[in-house]
Amino acid sequence: MRAIEITRGGGPEVLEWREVPDPKPGRGDVLIDVTASAVNRADVLQRKGFYDPPPGAPPYPGLEVSGVVAEVGADVEQFAVGDEVCALLAGGGYAERVAVPWQQVMPVPEGVPLVEAAGLPEVACTVWSNVFMLGRLRKGETLLVHGGASGIGTFAVQLAKAFGANVVVTVGSTEKGERVKELGADAYVNYREEDFAEQVKADVILDIIGAKYLAGNLRALRTGGRLVVIGLQGGVRGEIDLGALMAKRASVHGTTLRARPVDEKGAIVRSVVENVWPLIGAGAVRPVIYAEVPMSDAAEAHRMLDSGNHVGKILLVR
Repeated sequence: MRAIEITRGGGPEVLEWREVPDPKPGRGDVLIDVTASAVNRADVLQRKGFYDPPPGAPPYPGLEVSGVVAEVGADVEQFAVGDEVCALLAGGGYAERVAVPWQQVMPVPEGVPLVEAAGLPEVACTVWSNVFMLGRLRKGETLLVHGGASGIGTFAVQLAKAFGANVVVTVGSTEKGERVKELGADAYVNYREEDFAEQVKADVILDIIGAKYLAGNLRALRTGGRLVVIGLQGGVRGEIDLGALMAKRASVHGTTLRARPVDEKGAIVRSVVENVWPLIGAGAVRPVIYAEVPMSDAAEAHRMLDSGNHVGKILLVR
């Protein structure tokens, strides 16, 4: 088969479409003929040499795909050849085929085209597991989402609104802010012009920045608030005022998804199918697609992501 290989750490130009060995599915795996994948920040970090795949994962980037089941392992009863599916991966999505543990495979939600379904697994599992399973966002509470125009941000806005929450996002431009408001956000803060901590009081904060926003996030939390850090674009080390944390009876959580054991990912996937897929089928939540790029031209898709001009997901289509 062909896949995108990272020839060395560096810019988008290091991504090359090459002949590689076919995947060999195990007894508990589903082999998927890939229709599309999607570009995530983790792929950029891997491209630069900063984020190696977990042990046993394919070396190619790509944390999610959609496609058609080509083969199932001897122990797999949940899926059959010919099923249209999407899947959460530990790596290997930028390829013509990928083998995935069955626990991480999902049916395509009703009403979603197969190509667009490639933009759902990573954002749906990330938002559901962090905002709802861990952050316990409830109806009437306020969610603050940093990076509101990203794939994760645009999905978090819609899902939180579907559950009756108020949503505020940070964005880098008025244009992005207005676009995210069209998706349901109640308000936005342009982080280039305003201090979000002076503008927002939130019960749950979903943060992709890390150290740079740590103090501001704590100031923005309400009493009993929950800060969930899922990215470190603003650094890995910061100071926290423990007195303020205790006075607010707040909590800080740091999580990742990629390196979790298969059973943990499987529990998240099943919860997503049960709780999120019906909302997508009903039209309350939908994937926001910025662009579709040929998979062989993954370098161009990475340039789009690096530019920061996108709203929603960038897909790689075979």
